[in-house]
Amino acid sequence: MSPESGTLVHDIFSAGLTLGVVLGLLIFWGEIAKRSFFEQTTIRKLVHISVGLVFMFCWPLFSPSPLAPFLAAVAPGINIIRMLLLGLGIWKNEAVVKSMTRKGDYRELLRGPLCYACSLTLSTTIFWRTSPIAIAAICNLCAGDGVADMFGRRFGKKKLPHNPSKSFAGSISMAIAGFMASIGLGSCITSLHLDSWRRAGACSGVSCLYH
Repeated sequence: MSPESGTLVHDIFSAGLTLGVVLGLLIFWGEIAKRSFFEQTTIRKLVHISVGLVFMFCWPLFSPSPLAPFLAAVAPGINIIRMLLLGLGIWKNEAVVKSMTRKGDYRELLRGPLCYACSLTLSTTIFWRTSPIAIAAICNLCAGDGVADMFGRRFGKKKLPHNPSKSFAGSISMAIAGFMASIGLGSCITSLHLDSWRRAGACSGVSCLYH
């Protein structure tokens, strides 16, 4: 077997393992939602936070091959198909619907959850782990936005003047959580220069302004 073939087999195996981990996590949260261990809004945000971060933890499994980001993107790509099938009513899965929607309406999957899966797929294929952009974008999407919603609901009494539907508590928590997740995951995934992480911090700051 040539080195190229060996690398391809390695990345295919990594893609299968990553897909199994992500789907397993989604099944876990679906079962938690079915049993109503937490409020539906809490479960939804736990899914939002955990799935993307766990997916990123699988990135080091892949080789430096140019095909690696596309094989890594199979996991969120499969989830795009799942969201379309469920959101269009072609496939029924109460656990998934309950764990990913606000009101239990399967059509909600065609909005936020579908955009979430598309964002993970595009960030992976376009930027990959060699760029702080992908890491900062996914960390802000997952940790930042997820934590912002949870903190904003509980402590967000003071609203932003330019966006009354959002709060200072939610926006500040988003910037902190997004930046800390970017630093933590980035240090695990790849070695990047300080200037790169300054850009990641800037991404967190800008995203909280538009949150």
